[in-house]
Amino acid sequence: MKLRFLGKNSTPGDSPTLYSTDQDSYVIQGWKVFANDLLMQLDVPTGQTIIEVPTELFEHLTKDDQASGEIKRFTDPIKIVTPQGTCVLQGPEMHDLEALSQMRMPDYETCIEVPKSSITALLEEDGGPDHSRAA
Repeated sequence: MKLRFLGKNSTPGDSPTLYSTDQDSYVIQGWKVFANDLLMQLDVPTGQTIIEVPTELFEHLTKDDQASGEIKRFTDPIKIVTPQGTCVLQGPEMHDLEALSQMRMPDYETCIEVPKSSITALLEEDGGPDHSRAA
């Protein structure tokens, strides 16, 4: 899998990052979630993992021909929006060795791969009630 870097939201020691792939998907690198209060709200099947990223990370979607990176719908893969302005996402943990070799990832981070359609759906107006779960 080939990755194309779209952007990151970094502070010293933190590096949530967004990539586009050659497989019609996005790879989202974020902080591993260890907080029991968040994990207890979710059912995480085998092979999936939970990450946390700042909502501003999705602004980099404009570099992948999206008109906006503003999240308008808080549905899968977003599971929780925190009061701190971050999103908790769930998805398949990425194990593609070729892709991982293209990334710099500290041990307190991991990444998920999600179909582009799942992410672009978050950018569309819903019109219905907001079903997001607050942390």
